[in-house]
Order: sequence, then structure tokens, then C-alpha cells
Amino acid sequence: MTAHLEPKSHLLALIEQALRQVAADAQPLIELDRPKQSSHGDFACNVAMQLGRVLKRNPRELAQAIIAALPASPLLEKAEIAGPGFINLFLKPVAWQGVAARVLEQGPAYGGGNQGLGQKVQVEFVSANPTGPLHVGHGRGAAFGASLSNVLQMAGYEVQREYYVNDAGRQMDILALSTWLRYLALCGEPVAFPGNAYQGDYVQTMAEGIYALHQTRYRRAAGDVVLAVPDVATDADGHLDALIANAKHLLGPDYAYIHGYALEEQLGDCRNDLTEFGVLFDTWFSERTLHESGLIDRAVEQMREHGHLYEQNGALWFRSTTFGDEKDRVVRRENGIYTYFAADIAYHINKFERGFTRVLDVWGADHHGYIARVKGALTAAGLDADRLTVALVQFAVLYRNGQKASMSTRSGEFVTLRELRAEVGNDAARFFYVLRKSEQHLDFDLDLAKSQSNDNPVYYIQYAHARICSVLASWGGLERELQDADSRLLQEPQELALLKRLAEFPETVNAAARELSPHVIAYYLRDLAADLHGLYVACRFLDADEALKQARLLLISATRRVLKTGLALLGVSAPEKM
Repeated sequence: MTAHLEPKSHLLALIEQALRQVAADAQPLIELDRPKQSSHGDFACNVAMQLGRVLKRNPRELAQAIIAALPASPLLEKAEIAGPGFINLFLKPVAWQGVAARVLEQGPAYGGGNQGLGQKVQVEFVSANPTGPLHVGHGRGAAFGASLSNVLQMAGYEVQREYYVNDAGRQMDILALSTWLRYLALCGEPVAFPGNAYQGDYVQTMAEGIYALHQTRYRRAAGDVVLAVPDVATDADGHLDALIANAKHLLGPDYAYIHGYALEEQLGDCRNDLTEFGVLFDTWFSERTLHESGLIDRAVEQMREHGHLYEQNGALWFRSTTFGDEKDRVVRRENGIYTYFAADIAYHINKFERGFTRVLDVWGADHHGYIARVKGALTAAGLDADRLTVALVQFAVLYRNGQKASMSTRSGEFVTLRELRAEVGNDAARFFYVLRKSEQHLDFDLDLAKSQSNDNPVYYIQYAHARICSVLASWGGLERELQDADSRLLQEPQELALLKRLAEFPETVNAAARELSPHVIAYYLRDLAADLHGLYVACRFLDADEALKQARLLLISATRRVLKTGLALLGVSAPEKM
């Protein structure tokens, strides 16, 4: 009977019953926390201090009354009062001994919950402009978004993973122009290449691809390309925009081919890179569809109807200062072209219209000031902006041999995500990226990530899994044979520590989902691996007597299961040999 009782849920039920006697009319929020020191018990509860404020009674006296009213329990060893009124709860070993069997019984589902209640959540992440290969900065957003999506799904949410493709606007025009200028050089019509165009080798590769397919079909005279173009030294942006305008004029309908070729090449490269990284999306949402379907027109009209737009100097402005922004923002320029901001507004309205209970955007930390602007626009459109949550991801700084690597998609001097993966492997990259809170700066130590030592957390955790696999392989039995092992024999301190750690996994998943913090899983796995390695050193497995051997094999088999599940949440493999 006790083997099927979940310790934390059981204690909550006991305290609820005690409160019916002590304070029947009160309905406090009962929380159980794990004390940092084992001498303070297995769980601590502050409900007496909560009630003390409400009932104007001494919290220690209330704590004593609650303890006295606790029903008899097969799991609870004792309860003590600590400090100003904490209730410290100490459990018997039997409270933990059933955990391992429960893990094996539930298998991959162990750790899952119903916190999400099946709510539909959209997680939009990466969404890098398809203007060049993904770099290591994008990699952190990819690893964070993918891991967070996995955690939310395990916590009971229905998750949709989405990539917003910025396939319209100036940046794509700059990429198309950059590719065409390189192509013209291959055709014998060289044009001075602007310093603010895209410089990477991938641009040259695309130009060569077009030339191989179509030879000189898209050749135009260099003199016509630079006709009436402002001097780059005095107006670099104007110079670039004039070149784009000339390209569109000279190429006519063929411009769409150059633009589309560059887009598909870079988007395909991005898709392949992410797939190899274990980052998959349910939806790739095209920005162009917002323009082509009239969604932006409709979004702007919604804001106009609510009185939050005004015209000035021929442009249409949003009163974003009303919603906490530092200044009002243009949604339609005087030339009639919508801004990126207008497209973002339409995109977020579209997200809400698709029926998501919650919309979660993963943005780079440099977009912090954009949050109030977008939320204000949603409110201005008559929507509940609280349904939008933005998680900010700080830039990852890569260090190789103690040297900081610079990255810039314009200069071509960037370290790509693909290069990083080739150097340290997918597993180390995925794990190291989520080893810190997303809003904290991340110094990515390549030397540590590649090391095969206990200082490398991903190696340390994977080695724990492989170690268990080795023991179980030497045993040679079937995991299902361990279900009936006598777990009451697990009484050594290292065994109980590992059992308690296994019991923490479901609440760890819930905490990671609630706090949008997959790094919590990474920390947990490191602690779980430490407990396993401690047990491995302290206890014998295969040469113990048969009953104890079966119990210990049950324990490490359950540990293997949780290690594998936890690593999978982070997109990391669980090797059986190392």
C-alpha cells in the first residue's frame, strides 16, 4: 500500500486534514519546500505562519496544533516546529522505497504531469532572418526554445513550435542584391561591392549556383546598375537602397527569381542545420503571407477602430507611449509601405486568432524594449496582452583557447552553429546552451565542452547513464524482472539519497515549466548523476545477496530511466557505452 503513495501528495493531504480541525474556515495555500539541510527534514511547510497573520495567532502555537492534529501515517516519522513557525516533516525510509518501482511502472511518462491542463501553447523561437547561416548566438535560442517546448509538453501543455520566416522586407532585398552583384562579377560585369551588403562566402556560393543554372540570363550592364546611385561614402544606406531599386527595375519579373533563390537556399540551409541539431518545428510561418492576405491591413484597422492611431507628416503612427513605450511608433510610412512593427502586430493578432491559450515568444535580449510596444499594440487591438509571454535569451559568447570569437552576419566573420556542432558535438552544444538561465550571459567554453572529465557536466551525466547500462548488461536480466524486487532493503544513506532524488523529478519538471527555465532540468540531472556515482562507489551491485542485488538493480534501472528522460528533454542523447 505504502509503495503507491507519492510522499509529497500524501503530506499535503495530511496537512489539509489537520487544518480542518485547527482552522476549518481558513483556506491557505499549502506549500511544501525541500530544506537545503537534511537535518531540517524532508519537507518544510510555512502554513502556520500564513495562518498566524490571518487569524492573528502565534504561528508556533498554530504549528503545534497542526502537528497534534496530523492523522496517523505509514510514511511520516515525525514533525517538528522550527524558527518562527515552520513545520519540518521527516519521512520514514518506506516513503521513498516505492519510488523506483513507480518509475519503472510509468516508464517514459514518469515525471509528466497535468499542470498545463491541455492548454494550447505556441512557442515561437529562433526566427532568424534567412540572410545567412545560423551562428552560435542563434544556437542558444534554438536549444532553449526546443528544450522549453519539451518541458512544457511533459508538464501537460499542448505545444506548437513555430519559426517566423522574415521573407519580406529590406534585409531579404539586401541579400538578393548581394547575390546578384556577385553573379554579375561572374558574368564580367563587376560592380563595387557595398560594405553594408552581405559579405559571407555563402553569397558567392549562391551566385555561382545561379550562374551554373542560367549562365548569363540575369546579366545587366554594370553602368546601368550604378546609374544615379548616391555616393557610398556620404550615404551608405541610400547607396544600398538605390542599388536595390535599380536591380528591381533592370531585372523586372526576374528579380523575383533572384530573391526566391537566395531565400530558399538560406532557409533550406537553416532548416537542415536545425534538424541536425535536433530542433524541429511544427510550423514555418511566412511573413509574406501577412502582406499577401491583407492581415496587416486588418490589424491596422483594428487599432484604428480603437482610437490608437493617428496621422502625421503623411505617416500613420501608433500611440505606443500610452502603453509604456518611450515614443510613438510608425506603422505605415509616408510612402504607404508598412513597417516591420506593423507586420509583427498582425502576426501576433494572427497567433491569438489561431486559438492559443498562451503565446510564448523567445527573443534575443536586445529586443527587451520591444516587449511593451508589442503588448501595447495587442491591447490597442482589443486583445488580452497578458496571454503573451516573452522569454529573453542573452547572447552566447564563444571562447576557444581563451580567445573570444567575433560574429557578424554582414562582415562574414562569424562562427556558425554548424561549425560549433562539428567541434563539440550536438550533445555538448545542446546541454551547455541551457546550463544557465536564459536571461544570463553565457560564456561557452569549448575546451570544457570537449573534455572527457567530471568537470564537463554533460559527460558526467552521460557517464552515469552508461555506467548503469554496463552494470545491467553484466547482470544480463530483463528490466521487468525487477518490478517485484524488495525495495524495503534499500536503506543505505546513498540508496535513500538516490530514491529521494528520483522522487523530485516530477516537481522539477513542473518547476521548469512554470518558470520557463529548462536549466532547472540540467541542474537536476547533474545532481542525480552525482548521487548515482556516489552509490556506485559505496555499494556493490552484482555480488550482493540475491534479494539485495535485485533491489539495487531496480534502483539503478529507475535512475537510468530518469536520466534518459531528462536528457531527452534537453535534446541530449543517453549513450549506453562511453
